[in-house]
Amino acid sequence: MLSQTAEHALRAILFLARQTAGARVSAESIAGALGAPRNYLSKTLGTLAREGLITSARGPNGGFRLEVPAGELTVSRVVRLFDEAPTGTVCLVGGRKCDAGDPCEAHARWAAVRQGTLAPLERTTIAELLGGPVLPGSGSEIRVA
Repeated sequence: MLSQTAEHALRAILFLARQTAGARVSAESIAGALGAPRNYLSKTLGTLAREGLITSARGPNGGFRLEVPAGELTVSRVVRLFDEAPTGTVCLVGGRKCDAGDPCEAHARWAAVRQGTLAPLERTTIAELLGGPVLPGSGSEIRVA
C-alpha cells in the first residue's frame, strides 16, 4: 500500500512522462490534471526535483519535466522517496527485536514476504506502467500495448 504522497508523486511522474519530450508543465497544471492540491503537490515535486528525477525552471516558460528516461526510472525509485520500506525489526511471534543474527522461527519466511512485496516495484519502470515494452525476463506482468 502506498502513502498518499507516494501515490501523488507516482501520478505526477507518469503525467510528466506522457508529455512531449522537453516540454515543461507548471505545478498548477499538474495539480489540476491529477486533482491534487497545488501546495501539497508543489512540495512533492520539489522532492522529486532535489533527487534529480525531474527538473524545474522558473519563469513564463518554466515548469517541470521528467529528467530520467521513463524506461530507466523504476517505480521503487519514486516511491521510496516518500515511503520507507518496512524494516520488520519487531518479532512477529514475540515482543522482542528480531533480525538475522537472532531470528525467530518466522523470521526467514517473513523477510521473504517483505522482499516479495517490494520486488515488483523494483523491476517495473515508468515506461512499462504507460504500456511501453516489457523487457524479457523482467518478471513484470504488465501487458505490452
